[in-house]
Amino acid sequence: MRSITISSSNEFIDLMKIKVAARHISYRTLFHTILILAFLLPFVFILTAVVTLEGVNKCSSIDCLGRRIGPRLLGRVDDSERLVRDFYKILNEVSTQEIPDGLKLPDSFSQLVSDMKNNHYDARTFSLVLRAMIEKFERDLRESKFAELMNKHFAASSIPKGIHCLSLRLTDEYSSNAHARRQLPSPEFLPVLSDNAYHHFVLATDNILAASVVVSSAVQSSSKPEKIVFHVITDKKTYAGMHSWFALNSVAPAIVEVKSVHQFDWLTRENVPVLEAVESHNGIRNYYHGNHIAGANLSETTPRRFASKLQARSPKYISLLNHLRIYLPELFPNLDKVVFLDDDIVIQRDLSPLWDIDLYGNVNGAVETCRGEDEWVMSKRLRNYFNFSHPLIAKHLDPEECAWAYGMNIFDLRTWRKTNIRETYHSWLKENLRSNLTMWKLGTLPPALIAFKGHVQPIDPSWHMLGLGYQSKTNLENAKKAAVIHYNGQSKPWLEIGFEHLRPFWTKYVNYSNDFIKNCHILE
Repeated sequence: MRSITISSSNEFIDLMKIKVAARHISYRTLFHTILILAFLLPFVFILTAVVTLEGVNKCSSIDCLGRRIGPRLLGRVDDSERLVRDFYKILNEVSTQEIPDGLKLPDSFSQLVSDMKNNHYDARTFSLVLRAMIEKFERDLRESKFAELMNKHFAASSIPKGIHCLSLRLTDEYSSNAHARRQLPSPEFLPVLSDNAYHHFVLATDNILAASVVVSSAVQSSSKPEKIVFHVITDKKTYAGMHSWFALNSVAPAIVEVKSVHQFDWLTRENVPVLEAVESHNGIRNYYHGNHIAGANLSETTPRRFASKLQARSPKYISLLNHLRIYLPELFPNLDKVVFLDDDIVIQRDLSPLWDIDLYGNVNGAVETCRGEDEWVMSKRLRNYFNFSHPLIAKHLDPEECAWAYGMNIFDLRTWRKTNIRETYHSWLKENLRSNLTMWKLGTLPPALIAFKGHVQPIDPSWHMLGLGYQSKTNLENAKKAAVIHYNGQSKPWLEIGFEHLRPFWTKYVNYSNDFIKNCHILE
């Protein structure tokens, strides 16, 4: 004990006794204690803020806050993290467990939550039900995707009502209207059909509306329409309607000739025996016209692969019109050079310069399709078209060789007549038939890729832009600049499944003021 005396000015003396701590607690120890607390308090504040911001289970008491902060200060994991770790363990165990037959599954997440409350699911039961639900939804989604692809295939293979109406009305007009039957072209222009001073286009199609767009777009985009001659080839059933359309809708000063395959003397059974076999072979017809689901193991294929197989089974691939291009030198014996066009293209630029392109002794001027980045159209090599597990294919072809496109091709017929391209084409078609279509599946391009091997001259890609029937994400600016845009693929612009934002490039050349177009309600 100590006594401390304090004197004041009024000479009143107060005696105060003050208890002082034992001297063994030094001021240095007290200072260090305060320093440690000052160091720890910011961390406590930060942890408190983190817990508050997490907001999973809001703490309103010191006891709760202690339970949340304590494990963190001690370096432990809190209950929520432990729960997640345990749940992962249960999910891994359930992933290999057999799902019981007859397990009743909820139809929605809200029903799952309701069942959990009512049935008091444990974690394992919940995980098992959740896994079964997800697998069911995946199966349903997959099945609906395949069903969508099948429906799209049927839509692409069908003839729209408006186009069918147009063909019927024009055929009727051919029988009742002499003007619709007038000679095409007029007699005074007949010599032009074999005059190599003109620019000759060949178009093989049974689609009258599509043919009208191809011809109109070519004439309207040309700087020299008076130099254009169109040779339109169609089948016997479409001939009258096709003739009527071009007889009644002149594209002067351009010249149009319409012929049916039966009007070519050269196209006899003796000259095209392979194609007759393709069209009459029961196995081939069943492949293209039969049940496309039967025999297909959908569980072992992807929707994209299935879509490619459906595209390969389009009936157009066994049509004689689709094979006609291989007979151009014989069908047009007096012509030296032609541009062959598919009916699903639109011409947006003058094509006259195509006749000035040097093919360097090659037969086929075409755009290569292995120079782009997209997987659907412009990254195609021979491995995309052929079965390289077949010994003949593996022996004669290089899987990495670049492919090229049909749709807009410059053909030097004079050079072609010096080759054996047609014979090679027929030979490989026969081999594929004998192998039951195990060498390739897709139409006329694969045998052409073999037959024209060594005879192709690549041309600038800006002449021919492909993929408008495949890709909804087609670059619109590139499409506007291309000389020819090609709606290859299922989504043709005249079909309801066509891409709406790409359709205007095509409808721009549809003559909606024409009475036949209006009365058949085309694309309404």
